[in-house]
Amino acid sequence: MRKMLTIISTVLRGNAGKNGAEVLSEGARAVVAARTYADFTQQATFDIKKCDVHKLEEGPPLTSTLTREDGLKYYRTMQTMRRMELKADQLYKQKIIRGFCHLYDGQEACAVGIEAGINLTDHLITAYRAHGYTLTRGGTVREIMAELTGRRGGIAKGKGGSMHMYAKNFYGGNGIVGAQVPLGAGVALACKYQEKNELCVCLYGDGAANQGQIFETYNMASLWKLPCIFICENNKYGMGTSVERAAASTDYYKRGDFIPGLRVDGMDVLCVKEATKFAADFCRSGKGPILMELQTYRYHGHSMSDPGVSYRTREEIQEVRSKSDPISMLKDRMLNNNMASVEELKEIDIEVRKEIEDAAQFATTDPEPPLEDLCNHIFYNEPPMDVRGTNPWSKLKSMS
Repeated sequence: MRKMLTIISTVLRGNAGKNGAEVLSEGARAVVAARTYADFTQQATFDIKKCDVHKLEEGPPLTSTLTREDGLKYYRTMQTMRRMELKADQLYKQKIIRGFCHLYDGQEACAVGIEAGINLTDHLITAYRAHGYTLTRGGTVREIMAELTGRRGGIAKGKGGSMHMYAKNFYGGNGIVGAQVPLGAGVALACKYQEKNELCVCLYGDGAANQGQIFETYNMASLWKLPCIFICENNKYGMGTSVERAAASTDYYKRGDFIPGLRVDGMDVLCVKEATKFAADFCRSGKGPILMELQTYRYHGHSMSDPGVSYRTREEIQEVRSKSDPISMLKDRMLNNNMASVEELKEIDIEVRKEIEDAAQFATTDPEPPLEDLCNHIFYNEPPMDVRGTNPWSKLKSMS
């Protein structure tokens, strides 16, 4: 303890003239450095909630092993998602972000847990609440924030916006409710046709779960034994309608009927990870598709035009925050098992906030795409062509 106080005192003396945040960051780094790597538990096994199963003899394991390295990685990614969405909320209210904007805060364990259970060479497609998946699939915070503000440095060159972001092996970001489900089955068909040991994760919400095209896709995927993990992110409300008022059966994991299913605690990143690993092994073994229902919760409204408190109470939201928050749950596990220190996690928080602020600065200063870029990328790998403008006499150029 005396050694730690001496280090902090030295840091404070050496940082005279710096602002409080900078000094705090230096101090946190010094405290973490004072504890050697060997002081921390490098690996621990945790009990996780049992998954409900449908047409399966056994489900995922009831324990999950977490390394310190993975825990810190999951924590940083979830905090980055959370801070990024809060910054998007702020920029939207300042009218810097316009149009549709659906935020993901509260559901971070779903995206991070799924990614931990598959490979980056696997494929993923989702609906319009896509910012978190764009990050886990390899997009940067700068690219995502710039896309939200419609700037040239955005991940879709400023032409996609909130609902249409893409990365390698990530197919959006789709604005039409449920439309991504048959597309995802098509990606899974390509995986099987090309004889790659890959799969497609196909995500949709409880609001889309009653659509006919989803059941048509279940049928084809099962007939053709496609390597597809159908995942229903059940955040309890389809827009402003609770699942109980919208669905005669809220057992979404059983909706595949002839397709095996799992109901998973979507607020626990370790539970999601183990369930996704289980589902991925099922698909890769040639048994065909599997269905997962992740029980989760969104803190914001359906979109930025929805305050989110006309169909649920503030107390309900606060109760979920206090009892089931995915970031707090992981943080408590790591601290209680000596896998990290409070100072170390605070340092990550400081770094994440700085990354978000830098990205927001870029997203508000980067130029908008010029008019001549408007028609680019209509086709893939085609020679340049003319595209008609607003009248037959105005021509725009399209480059692949």
